[in-house]
Amino acid sequence: MTKIGVLGLQGAVREHVRSIEACGAEAVVIKKVEQLAHIDGLIIPGGESTTMRRLMDKYGFMEPLKQFAREGKPMFGTCAGLIILAKKIVGYDEPHLGLMDITVERNSFGRQRESFEASLTIKGVADDFIGVFIRAPHIVSVGDDVDVLATYEDRIVAARQGQFLGCSFHPELTDDHRMTKYFINMVKEAKE
Repeated sequence: MTKIGVLGLQGAVREHVRSIEACGAEAVVIKKVEQLAHIDGLIIPGGESTTMRRLMDKYGFMEPLKQFAREGKPMFGTCAGLIILAKKIVGYDEPHLGLMDITVERNSFGRQRESFEASLTIKGVADDFIGVFIRAPHIVSVGDDVDVLATYEDRIVAARQGQFLGCSFHPELTDDHRMTKYFINMVKEAKE
């Protein structure tokens, strides 16, 4: 069975676990670096990117996560997780993991009370996916080999680059598991 890890330092961990299990894969909450060796793919959930980064540093996750990526294992960043994956963050000198060739802007859709839902067409996933946006970032620009999967009001909100998948919204907060299923299929393909 495909084992999908959810980085369990902070954020919407339980909801991702529920979504992974609904897709018939095994979910593992990752709280220790050693656990990375036993999973096939990793979801970095939404939450607060600065807090998440502090905890990643505190528990020594930075280098092991980069190594995980070097091994070709798929990674999926949602909301804050997207910021963690990005090579460039508007207004910041340094990226976090810097794995995905995208530039992101934090909180670009406004604060918490300006949260909203929107119907999205996501290439290869669905043409009627409801995206839940909570203090969401957006992708300002992408590198040449990055595939834009979805936009909302001319802003890129989902993209894929090889083994990396990122989105601005929270796919785990609805009962529509097609985005999670898409990632699980990426993981299965990478294992072949």
